[in-house]
Amino acid sequence: MTSPTPLAGIRVLEFTHMVMGPTVGMTLADLGAEVIKVEPAPEGDSTRRLGGSGAGFYAAFGRGRRSLCLDLKKPEGLALVQKLAAKADVLIENFRPGAMTKLGLGFPELSAINPGLVYCSCKGFLPGPYEHRTALDEVVQMMGGLAYMTGLEGRPLRAGSSVIDIMGGLSGVIGILAAITERQRTGLGGEIQAGLFETVALLMAQHMAQTKITGQEPPPMSVRRPAWPVYDIFGTSDGGQVFVGVVTDTQWPAFCTAFGLEDLANDPTLSNKKQRADARDRTIPRIAQALLAYTKPELMAKCEALGLPFAPIGKPAELFDDPHLLGSGGLVPLHLPDGTPIDLPALPVSIDGARPGGTGDLRPAGADGAAIAAELGYSEAEIAALRESGVLTG
Repeated sequence: MTSPTPLAGIRVLEFTHMVMGPTVGMTLADLGAEVIKVEPAPEGDSTRRLGGSGAGFYAAFGRGRRSLCLDLKKPEGLALVQKLAAKADVLIENFRPGAMTKLGLGFPELSAINPGLVYCSCKGFLPGPYEHRTALDEVVQMMGGLAYMTGLEGRPLRAGSSVIDIMGGLSGVIGILAAITERQRTGLGGEIQAGLFETVALLMAQHMAQTKITGQEPPPMSVRRPAWPVYDIFGTSDGGQVFVGVVTDTQWPAFCTAFGLEDLANDPTLSNKKQRADARDRTIPRIAQALLAYTKPELMAKCEALGLPFAPIGKPAELFDDPHLLGSGGLVPLHLPDGTPIDLPALPVSIDGARPGGTGDLRPAGADGAAIAAELGYSEAEIAALRESGVLTG
């Protein structure tokens, strides 16, 4: 089935690195936009060369672009980008505050030559007292409460993914699509900003509201008392672990009967959800013992047959072989820079029954520079001169 391309015809100019900005570019590219990533000459975006926990950043979020490596400190490089910006629909950047303005590529300068340009800046903080601080995903997780809610009491712990960078990037996409829609009415672009700190604040909204409603600050999720009778991770006879939830009044008797716990189903002190939740200290040890008699596959099969919410405790590497992802078009085939094939997650949406993405591989740094310059009207001799002077790589 052909991948949907609802943003075909939209040209995006991207100045990004790491995760937040690249998430915006990847999402727009997967939806069909032409995305040209401007990278520093001669080696390209430093994200390509990260190791350790950052080794997967470029591969995960770098697909679907054309790569243009330029030296923007030279007038010829700046002039080429300005020509591109004059024909672009969207510009994305996630550099430190003031960096684009210093280059002469801020919103006021570029909107003057292209009034329809939608200019999206991905920042640590939206305008306000913190806007000049340096922010990273982990920084805002710590200051915004996510690390507190994730870890144990007294031991804040960042979430196990660049969740704020990714969500912040998706917020930038929302702003861009809104501005493109408005441009259809006004003919004018606009300036969009997405903030990491504001993203983590949105994630904390449920806990903020809970504090006001209950009059008590919620404890970390790791030590909270669940509001449900069964909402726990249970061990299995083969050493596995499975999360099982029993959250409705109709699930409770069926669950108890299926696992030989009829006495709990018939206990008048456990006749409603609140009573069962209040009695967890008494019921959960019994339930854990009953479920321990099953292997992991047996317990999962039984929960699925009952229609219960359940989940194996998976690891990221297991997603490569996940039957649902493989069977639903949920993985996009790519090649790593060394040619190694890899399948990575598609956008988590379906459009008319098809998953977007899968048409744009990872490009070598500067691979499209000459072609892009030629499209702008540069002659072969001019392109050769740009290469010779180090302005253009590739």
